[in-house]
Amino acid sequence: MKFQLSRVVVLFLGLVLFSCSNDDETITSENKDGALKVEFDNFYGSSDLVFGTEYTNSNSEILKVNKAQYIISNIVLTKTDGTTYTVPQKSSNFIVDETEVASSVISLTNIPAGDYEKISFGVGIDKKQWGEGEAAQGNFWTLAFTAGLTWNWNPGYIFFKMEGTYTDTDTNDVKQFQTHIGQTSQSYNYNLISLDFPNATKATVSQTVTPKIKIITDLSKVLDGTNQINLSDDGSGSITGGTLAVQVAVNFQNMFHVANITN
Repeated sequence: MKFQLSRVVVLFLGLVLFSCSNDDETITSENKDGALKVEFDNFYGSSDLVFGTEYTNSNSEILKVNKAQYIISNIVLTKTDGTTYTVPQKSSNFIVDETEVASSVISLTNIPAGDYEKISFGVGIDKKQWGEGEAAQGNFWTLAFTAGLTWNWNPGYIFFKMEGTYTDTDTNDVKQFQTHIGQTSQSYNYNLISLDFPNATKATVSQTVTPKIKIITDLSKVLDGTNQINLSDDGSGSITGGTLAVQVAVNFQNMFHVANITN
């Protein structure tokens, strides 16, 4: 009788320990990090951006784009419970270049598992990071320099660059335009963008699921955003500083939206 009772106790303890072991494994699995991808897809209005294609802005200027580049930085992800995860700054600087297909998809690792409903990021390099000096930028300054997204160190980075041709509405001549946005004497022009996911969609990060957040970058908003900018007004087609650069930087707030989430 004592022998049978002992066997029952041993079996019971074994089941309890096995159950606890499984629970521990589940908790550990749920809390482990995963990965996430962010895709930036350049559009002009409702159409996918294609270099050399004619686009007409609200001022009836016909534009053809042949360069589109920008810096994305300081990515922060917000969970459904309101907590946030900030990608480490030195691992959160990226260049999106229309001519480099691979650059359109940013791969993030070591993301805490969970459901995310919002993303924020900077367009450009924030002033604090720039203020740390050229040496502190590490390899990213070299990458930006190679991509043509720098001036000399004093003005620093070019946050956004779009170039091409336009038809002047006054003369009907085809002229070159360039929009280079970064620090000016008037404003630093760094923008922080915050985007909610559409239709209550969640990006679920786990060890087995790597979601992708697809963001549309509508380049028509560069000239036709909160501020409407006419290239024909002075005929130079150059926006690299002054009030117009500040106005374009403000337009960045309307340039991005989350198209969909793939889990």
